[in-house]
Amino acid sequence: MQGSAELQLNAKEEKEDIEIIMINEKTKYTVMYGIALFVLMAAFIFNSPIEIFNGLQSILVDPSILVSDYMYVGNIGAALLNSGILMIISITIAKINGVNMNGTTMAAVLTVGGFALFGKNIYNIWAILLGVYFYSLYKKEKFSKFILIALFGTALAPAVSQVSYGFGLDPIMAIALGNIVGIVIGFILPPLANHFIKFHQGFNLYNIGFTAGVVGTLFMAIFRAFNLENEKRLLIIEGYNKSLGLFIVILFVAMVLLGFYFNKYSFKGYGRLLKHKGRLVEDFVLLDGFGLSLINMGILGLITTLYIILVKGQLNGPIIGGIFTVVAFGSFGKHAKNITPVMLGVLLAAYIMKWEINAVGPLLAALFGTSLAPIAGEFGWKGGIIAGFLHMAMVMNVGIVHGGINLYNNGFSGGLVAATLVPILDSLRRGE
Repeated sequence: MQGSAELQLNAKEEKEDIEIIMINEKTKYTVMYGIALFVLMAAFIFNSPIEIFNGLQSILVDPSILVSDYMYVGNIGAALLNSGILMIISITIAKINGVNMNGTTMAAVLTVGGFALFGKNIYNIWAILLGVYFYSLYKKEKFSKFILIALFGTALAPAVSQVSYGFGLDPIMAIALGNIVGIVIGFILPPLANHFIKFHQGFNLYNIGFTAGVVGTLFMAIFRAFNLENEKRLLIIEGYNKSLGLFIVILFVAMVLLGFYFNKYSFKGYGRLLKHKGRLVEDFVLLDGFGLSLINMGILGLITTLYIILVKGQLNGPIIGGIFTVVAFGSFGKHAKNITPVMLGVLLAAYIMKWEINAVGPLLAALFGTSLAPIAGEFGWKGGIIAGFLHMAMVMNVGIVHGGINLYNNGFSGGLVAATLVPILDSLRRGE
């Protein structure tokens, strides 16, 4: 009898350990709107309204190909305003279409917000969103089914801006052609995204990044066939680590505190979250709850910010966008345990190879390379380090094929690395 009672008690405790604290959709949407408004309102701390307005105008007519720091193109305030607005647009589109604010949706919203600091803006996203919407009409299915592809698919928004403003074509014709290109891209993304996930078997979290890389390469080949070439760009600001660092640290600490509140004033269950491998599709909001996901996101933001500071990097639009994207996938595949080996692999590669560890490229590779976190989750820290090492070499060489019109360059590289490395690691593990 005593043994039976102990078993029942252990079973009860185990059940309590996996209890998911449910938060209603209205509250989750409110929190996400709050994050977007925080970013938007921070704009007015850095610049005056007239400076922001003028800076936003510069952003809207910029070709926006990699690497175009909107904090350089416009100003810090204009970039943050653009980011906040695009997050609000993304959240609203999801809400109107009845999409639950789960980890996947949160990842899409915050990824859009991150890249709104260097490539996406309130002009160039609409054609791609419209193209995906037209695809849903063609298939006679609800747009809600394709919301995530639409939001992530704005990775190719620079294609719209580059055709509109970067090739020196007749202005009216260029804008019309740019938006037609965007609509076509949006229309073909859904079937390709569903197909290409098989290529890397879910070990590259930025599946749309890989898809966008292939589509971007195709369109860049067409542009070059008409003697239209993209300029090489590296526009970034420097010297704002203190002010921008304070801004993002406040945001990430707020996430942790909010998550702590929603998780009934505890970190209970976080150890369980760290056991997830991260392979697509592991939605932490569904598996572990909204509170723990927010805690994880905030912690990832603090870890990656600390990394940039420790290697003496510069905080700017692209780097903060990279940090935001790591945070975004803290609700959907990434945690401290599976991103760290990948970042160490990138760091090791940059140290051994010809690049400076605190240059923009290696910093972005360390942040966005965490797309390969599922490899560390599945094959351990050694596999993660190898993935990060290979990613560093790959990502510095693939941008040329799509001419910088795919903002998710690391997602493209990550897909290639995952598709090559995973079968090898799997074979070695099974002793074949």
